[in-house]
Amino acid sequence: MSDKEQDFKVLFQAQGLAIPKVGDVVKGKVIAVDRHVVHIDIEGLTTGVVRGTELFSESREYNNLKVGAEVEATVLEFENENGEMELSFRTAGYQRAWNNMKQWLKDGLTLKGRVLGANKGGIMVQVEALAAFMPVSQLSPDHYPRVAGGDKNRILEKLRELVGQELEVKVIDVNEAEEKLIVSERAVWEDSQKAVLESYKVGDVVEGEISALTAFGAFVRFGEGLEGLIHISEIAWQRIDHPKDMLKIGQKVKAQIIQLDHSKIYLSIKRTMEDPWKTVKERYKIGEKATGKILKIEPFGLMIGLDKEIHGLAHISELSDEPMGNIGDKFKLGQELEFEIVSLEPAEHRLGLKLAGVKGKRARGVAKSEAKAMAAAQVEEKNESKNEETKEVAG
Repeated sequence: MSDKEQDFKVLFQAQGLAIPKVGDVVKGKVIAVDRHVVHIDIEGLTTGVVRGTELFSESREYNNLKVGAEVEATVLEFENENGEMELSFRTAGYQRAWNNMKQWLKDGLTLKGRVLGANKGGIMVQVEALAAFMPVSQLSPDHYPRVAGGDKNRILEKLRELVGQELEVKVIDVNEAEEKLIVSERAVWEDSQKAVLESYKVGDVVEGEISALTAFGAFVRFGEGLEGLIHISEIAWQRIDHPKDMLKIGQKVKAQIIQLDHSKIYLSIKRTMEDPWKTVKERYKIGEKATGKILKIEPFGLMIGLDKEIHGLAHISELSDEPMGNIGDKFKLGQELEFEIVSLEPAEHRLGLKLAGVKGKRARGVAKSEAKAMAAAQVEEKNESKNEETKEVAG
């Protein structure tokens, strides 16, 4: 230990201060700033110096330092070759950055971040001096990459368009030990929408414009920058295969709010219209014959459109008096045939049919139970589309 280093330690002890060790953080005041060097007065007892990469210029806190500024730095060496304390802003700044993130998470503050890059799961964002990750689900509606079919390569292309942009974000998860920092743009958007959402309630009918179509539903923009989802099952009273069969981007629609879940708004078009099944018995009666068009061919039977609103099921057992192999070999989509109505259940939105001229060897009870099995299959299909919705809407 040099005499000067010993003198420093005596001075620190005389002032009742702990003698700093390598790795400790010390406080001081900037006394000189050169291009690549900052000199700092440490407690009036010694001079510290921060040089080169240790300036930690990535952090805004250490950009444009002025004489007189109070700073914190990490001790790299108690005394260098010039008798100064060798310091670093890098380590102290890095720690301060993590401390700031923890405080911002606690306080729920909004800050700005610059998009550095993207992958199929989300984007990398520089927040102060740290690199954070934002999952796709945490993007605001304006930046969310809605891609037909959920094509991951197209999603990545959309995300890459954000590189270089500055976004307003909130910290939603901090794990310093694992160097994991998660931020959300959606959380900022949700906060901005709270006051607007308070003016709406379930049951309200809104007017808006179709902003996007997916396999599971349609998005509608309305009001002051709000956006809601109409699930495919809420577009029409009849069964449809894809929202594009009924709607198109830019189309003006009326929809009823059926659920408000924080910032998520769920809408229904069909509930703004009279349920056609309420009057189905006035149009169709058991035993009557009607012409219908094949809308869908399933292994268990045919989905038949009797009109634009009422669809029925012709179970495979009601299509032939002889054993049938592949149902698609005998029937084609769009084909019009004459059917007889064999069951009618308005409350369940079910109508059973048999092909005209077929005796229908199976008992009605069996056909009814199979119709219920078909309904269960439709529920399972709906749940699958809900899962797709969750992946896209909620991440």
